[in-house]
Amino acid sequence: MSTETPAREPADTESRATDTELREREGTAPREVDPDELPPFTEQLSQQLGGVKGVVEAAVPITLFVVLNPLLPDQMGPLTGLQWAIVISAASALGIAAWRAARRESVRHALNGLFGIALGAFLAWRSTDARNFYLPGIIQGSVYGVLLIVSALVRHPIIGWIYAVVAQGGKKEWRQNKPLVDVLSRITILWGVVFLLKNALRIWLYAIDADNALGLVTLFGGWPITIALTAFTIWAVRRKMKAVEDAKA
Repeated sequence: MSTETPAREPADTESRATDTELREREGTAPREVDPDELPPFTEQLSQQLGGVKGVVEAAVPITLFVVLNPLLPDQMGPLTGLQWAIVISAASALGIAAWRAARRESVRHALNGLFGIALGAFLAWRSTDARNFYLPGIIQGSVYGVLLIVSALVRHPIIGWIYAVVAQGGKKEWRQNKPLVDVLSRITILWGVVFLLKNALRIWLYAIDADNALGLVTLFGGWPITIALTAFTIWAVRRKMKAVEDAKA
């Protein structure tokens, strides 16, 4: 006489299904991840700026030059105070890039900063004029400002393409989203105007030989403004996309 216990898999399956339905109704069931969904705000900001570490490392060389140049005496051994400030600033940029490479970390942000520092250091050293340390950044920022505005006017906003790489893995679907293109175009123009205004001030300070003031404007008008503009961009894009989704719903 068989004493086998009847299989209860159907009951277990029903129980699991009921449990899943209950969790879905309560909103506690795991939600499927939409591959097109935007990453969290802080994650996007970190990706764009290279993280807090990237921001700090990029600011170190220029901060050292701005602080040391007016403080060091005119002559310190074989070098002038300006030359010592250049050497220390350039060495810090090179050291940061080498440290990142040794740790097999991304050196993209470090190399960008190193190139700008190296060119400015060369110009300042050769001319013995501290103002020329900032000249490559002034020219670069002015060109960026013009390119940003032009790209928005031809409906291919640079900030939109950066957004596509950072938030959408390089997808081009945003080009078919007219409200999104509109808001990204306006944001790109904002970036361009800020760049042009900031560098117009720097050009004026350069012209009147105000190298210390030029250094302070470069320092506080650099990463702080970039962070603020990036945060505003992410907020505005997410707000527009939410409004579009709500309208569709």
